[in-house]
Amino acid sequence: MTQRRLAAILAADVVGFSRLLGADEATTLARLRTLRTETIDPLMAEHHGRIFKTTGDGLLAEFPSAVQALRCALAIQNKQRDTPDPLQLRIGLHQGDVVVQGDDLLGDGINIAARLEPLAEPGGIVLSARIREDITGKITLEFEDLGTPTLKNIAHPIQIYRVRLTPPDRPALALPDKPSLVVLPFQNMSGDPEQDYFADGMVEDITTALSRIGGLFVIARNSAFTYKGRAVDVKQVGRDLGVRYVLEGSVRKAANRVRITIQLIDAATATHLWADRFDGPLDDIFDLQDRVTGAIAGAIEPTLLTAEIARALNKPTDRLDAYDLLLRARALMDQYRKADGERAVQLARQAVALDPRFSQAKSQAAYCISFSINAGWWRRTDPIAAEGLAFARAALAETMNDPVVLAEAGLALSFIAQENIAARAALDRALALNPHSSMTLIASGWVHFYEGEWLTGCDELTRALRLSPRDPQLRFILAGLGLAKIELGDAIAALDLLRKALAVGKGELFGRSGLVHCLVTLGRIDEAKKVAKTILADNPSHTIASARQGFAMYPADYRERRLSSLRAAGIPE
Repeated sequence: MTQRRLAAILAADVVGFSRLLGADEATTLARLRTLRTETIDPLMAEHHGRIFKTTGDGLLAEFPSAVQALRCALAIQNKQRDTPDPLQLRIGLHQGDVVVQGDDLLGDGINIAARLEPLAEPGGIVLSARIREDITGKITLEFEDLGTPTLKNIAHPIQIYRVRLTPPDRPALALPDKPSLVVLPFQNMSGDPEQDYFADGMVEDITTALSRIGGLFVIARNSAFTYKGRAVDVKQVGRDLGVRYVLEGSVRKAANRVRITIQLIDAATATHLWADRFDGPLDDIFDLQDRVTGAIAGAIEPTLLTAEIARALNKPTDRLDAYDLLLRARALMDQYRKADGERAVQLARQAVALDPRFSQAKSQAAYCISFSINAGWWRRTDPIAAEGLAFARAALAETMNDPVVLAEAGLALSFIAQENIAARAALDRALALNPHSSMTLIASGWVHFYEGEWLTGCDELTRALRLSPRDPQLRFILAGLGLAKIELGDAIAALDLLRKALAVGKGELFGRSGLVHCLVTLGRIDEAKKVAKTILADNPSHTIASARQGFAMYPADYRERRLSSLRAAGIPE
């Protein structure tokens, strides 16, 4: 008895293979092998396809469903489009009844797919009305109606369509003048349609959390979800939506656990900037959803900042707008050198001059000045300190909805002038707007220290470390935690944290000063004296008097304990 079954058939053929073979046989055959091993075979396996016949430069494959066949075809063509000097393919798709003969398949279902393939454009896909009907509501694409052309040896008419892989006459949207991102719908890899709600909820929560990050342009959920169920090219997504970054992910359920995999991609280059995975039980799926959302939002902010700074630094220096000046100022502050601090303030001033209402430039100028005072390059009595306060106050007067501005300006108010009531209000507002920002948590934690609230500050820096363990400001997290641990009675743990802060932070003065205090607290005076000698070697003018100025933001009793530790270590009056 003849065995029959319904199957979706994919027919593919290399464009101009005979010509390529005649021009360079060895190279063409090597490229064909690479196409099979690196693109076609892995994607067939991923989409549950089976190649049942090959014809040199062509192949026929079967799939359990039209959706899987089309997704595989899209993935192949998208990957080939992004491959340097690719072999171009034509692909035809049809679903129909087939006759099974061992590993081979016969029948009109195969013949129609084979006849559709030559009608595709190089790099394109043509499919039958049967395929289109079956993928409706599952994959969103644009189609061009090709009518019912005569197909060789096919008696009945077949309505066919060409897949529009690139929307026609649709120019790329201009990028906003700040980092821009879309969170694409997550793939449900569980094989369980019931998990779609969880994957969609993750995307919605992450989109909301990222939209709270000041200075970040996030595409709305409704626009992002037009890509649900589609095999996407991140470069094309970037062009279509006018975004620089794409966040994509997948959800896989196994037994009573869920695994969520996330990756952040630069849409212009398809470069992966960050990736992570999260596992958790299904006992409380909403708790898992909240935890993953917070972790992703916390990791994305510093990753995007690093990527944006790198992009700005690669621009020619004679054509800089206000935003890129701001990014260059931030990059310079990481160098921890006086000349770089001075240059950073100059760049922030230039950004404000270019755009007088650029609040982030004003808060960054205030931050750069307070940072430089903290490093000992300027004093609170210098005129530039008053300029920093003016920048901070102006930034807060202009915006109360940008967490970055609120955090930077609030920290400057507390550090430069001990205006802790206004600083606390700004930082609390920043945390309400974006509770997952490591930068805001760092600033808030340090202001709690300036208020003598060591436990609260320690809790916030611990959250920052958990959200962003590779944060560019890691030295500030570790140093702050070290100082807090001393006050909370665990100087041994503090010693380890302060040494780690020095290791990642180039041994700055503030880190060594804290290490001296920790060693003296532990009674290890000789070690403290050795560290003090390195401080004086790098800064011979460092004295108890200058340190008193540097510690002005702390409560008086704590300030005196820090000064006593420096005296015990040999810092002169």
